[in-house]
Amino acid sequence: MIVLLYIGITIATVAAMEFTAWWAHKYLMHGALWFLHEDHHKHDHEDDSFFEKNDAFFIIFAVPSALSYWIGLSTPGLMWLTFVGLGISIYGLIYFLIHDVYIHRRFKWFTHLDNKYSRAILRAHGHHHVFTEKEGSESFGLLVVDEKYYGRRKDWDKK
Repeated sequence: MIVLLYIGITIATVAAMEFTAWWAHKYLMHGALWFLHEDHHKHDHEDDSFFEKNDAFFIIFAVPSALSYWIGLSTPGLMWLTFVGLGISIYGLIYFLIHDVYIHRRFKWFTHLDNKYSRAILRAHGHHHVFTEKEGSESFGLLVVDEKYYGRRKDWDKK
């Protein structure tokens, strides 16, 4: 029975991370932490480096995951926290694979994904990147995509 609880905690954490990431993207990355996120929207890198300042968010999101593992594994009665860390890690892997690999093609994997959902993710994220400034963007999430992005661009304003 405890195994089902840990599986549930992991799945719930993965789901909660989509909303946590949405909130952090909208209010932190496009807010006080714009100085780290800005280069992700402006692709005029002087050094044309593989890395962006925006990549710091991988570390920022890894900290609560690592702390959850550490505290959960070392504190009696808090083993459940280990599975919160696991859920954060799984979401981080999903985010990396979809955002950095599939959407931005930082690695040449997943070149043949083509279905309604994958196209909607690309459209929503592409629309987010139309805006190169801190304000004006929409579609801050990754996995939960507004239904308007399942249609064609000309249909977006109709909904």
